[in-house]
Amino acid sequence: NIDRELVSRVGEKGWQALSKEQRMGLSDPAPASEDYRKSLAELYAYKLSMGDPAEGDERAEPNLDEVLRSDAFSNFVEAQLTWDRAMAEALAAAHRRDPTAIVVGIIGRGHLEYGYGIPHQLADLGIEDVDVLLPIDSDHQCDSLPADLATAVFVVDAETGAAAPPRPLLGVMIESGDDGVRVLQVVADGVAAKSGIVEGDVIQSAAGFKTVTNTALIEIIQRQAPGTWLPLQILRGDKSIELQARFPQSFD
Repeated sequence: NIDRELVSRVGEKGWQALSKEQRMGLSDPAPASEDYRKSLAELYAYKLSMGDPAEGDERAEPNLDEVLRSDAFSNFVEAQLTWDRAMAEALAAAHRRDPTAIVVGIIGRGHLEYGYGIPHQLADLGIEDVDVLLPIDSDHQCDSLPADLATAVFVVDAETGAAAPPRPLLGVMIESGDDGVRVLQVVADGVAAKSGIVEGDVIQSAAGFKTVTNTALIEIIQRQAPGTWLPLQILRGDKSIELQARFPQSFD
């Protein structure tokens, strides 16, 4: 796998905007097939239609043709391809170390279905002898599965998923910037407000880690345990200050 920071950068700026050093040694991904792009467009459109669930901000699902033509969607596809390529290169490297071995990757199905993601990248790397095995729930009708979904499927007992535990929130609206993550809005009575963060602040690091993108900051925040403190380096105007964000004893 790769650093999520790279995926975030590609999603915001596109693969070609990154320098060789920023690409972390990855070669150029093979372009996505039209079917893969359409599949990703449906996912992208659905995410856009959800808006901000925290604000109850649901929107009409955008037109797929408009999505397919948008620059933001192109960057989204390139981010997915970056992920696919990284895992394909890791599998290819393991194969080259021992061509007689069976190399197994345990990977999210979105990177595997229909051979769109990682299998497509492996073929570009010269490895075409690839099988994909996917799980399906026992209540699924096997005869309704598309023949090209995978090489084979295996049946698992359907389980009732437990509700996801509440996650820590800083209580801000943010956007990525050149100097760090800029605070656009502070939620009243949230962790940020109680910590002294104000609109216009730029969060440059959290827990000692640079926060160049929204994703980087969010991932750090979501690792916080209840009742802990998170040191934040803030740029306010031309002054650099340090604040301590104190998270509540419970995230309920």
